[in-house]
Amino acid sequence: MNAIIIGATSGIGRAITEQLTQKGWQVGIAGRRIGVLQEMQSRNINIIATQEIDVTNDNAVDGLNSLIGKMGGQIDLYFHSSGIGYQNIELDAEKELSTIMTNALGMTRMVIAMFDYYVKHPEQKGQIAVISSIAGTKGLGAAPAYSSTKRYTRHYLECLSQLIHIRGIKNITITDIRPGFVRTPLLKGDNYPVQLDVNDAARDILKGVLAKKSVVTVDWKYRILVFFWSLLPRWIWVRMKIC
Repeated sequence: MNAIIIGATSGIGRAITEQLTQKGWQVGIAGRRIGVLQEMQSRNINIIATQEIDVTNDNAVDGLNSLIGKMGGQIDLYFHSSGIGYQNIELDAEKELSTIMTNALGMTRMVIAMFDYYVKHPEQKGQIAVISSIAGTKGLGAAPAYSSTKRYTRHYLECLSQLIHIRGIKNITITDIRPGFVRTPLLKGDNYPVQLDVNDAARDILKGVLAKKSVVTVDWKYRILVFFWSLLPRWIWVRMKIC
């Protein structure tokens, strides 16, 4: 089985890479830091290809196509873990816009490219799995762009799942992965509660992905939390200080 992992150099993407290869998958990895990608490949015989890709660049799809070629054209799983985010109480415009460029525009660009690839190769059964977040459940005032782009991601994946049925596409599965707050470089210095170990989170994520679930919320504590969050009316929610 072959997988491509975008955003593989750290955090959840790196943990997923390690765990998939342990299961015998052959993996192609991509990210912005080519040196880290090459170092990972040198230590893992099941990482068979690397590609420098910045999802915010216009040439990102060319990089994806190159990586697909290096993998022999057979991709069973596309795993999108590329994302950034900030606690941004000061509402710094540069942070907000860079988050939107990566999490919304970059994600959309890459997912469309992979979706189209599978459509053009109906003989392949492919899965597109994307990291969104429980942060997309409600607006988080401490991280406006991050929360909003994760809401967008969840909505976009739901749209694609419906589009598959509208178009009668038989060979694509969409998986929306909604982790809680995971201890990764992304959350370094932030004080979000109940942070999960990245390897434990990756294990739960993979279990759901390999079962081809449409939505994977990690873990059980966050499934309960999200349930109660969703019950809160807006006028209460916006008065809560969550950071």
